[in-house]
Amino acid sequence: MTSIQTLTETDRRTIARWAAACAQRVLPLFEADSPDDRVQDAVARTRAFSNGESTAAAEIRQRLFAVKAARTATSPAGAAAARSAAQASAVAHMGAHALGAAAYAAKAVSLANPSERNAAQKEVQWQLAHLTNDERDVLRRLPLLGTDTSGPLGPGLLTRGIVGSVIREIQAHLNGGSPEPQLAGRIS
Repeated sequence: MTSIQTLTETDRRTIARWAAACAQRVLPLFEADSPDDRVQDAVARTRAFSNGESTAAAEIRQRLFAVKAARTATSPAGAAAARSAAQASAVAHMGAHALGAAAYAAKAVSLANPSERNAAQKEVQWQLAHLTNDERDVLRRLPLLGTDTSGPLGPGLLTRGIVGSVIREIQAHLNGGSPEPQLAGRIS
């Protein structure tokens, strides 16, 4: 049985653009750490999938390359940036990973700016401002974090710390909650 978190291929292509944009913003944090080009390639492949220039099958085969590249990062911010790209590249497989891409991007920004209390909140504001109406509609179809165990939004890494907080904030905003993210400072 297919998970609701998978979404249709059309929906995955729709939100892949946003996931790639979120990851792209934090790529410099990884590139400052590591010369590994697998992370940049993951973002480029996510864009290609979004544009219909690649298939889900091709992207599914390559989605773990950025995960492996994250291990080469020398800073927590660089590793979070690589994980953002890895989550974006996994959207071809399961749409819920788009929220993981956004959350890891916010975490990377927060870790790179420890003296800026609202760094993650500002990143989430940017992410929300750059969602198209179609992307918003697709993201609203996903189950709330922690309510469905058949995918990345189930119990696991995406539910904890700043990553979980960011996903909850995005989902609350999309579902009519607060107009501005309310993340409480830097959460690592």
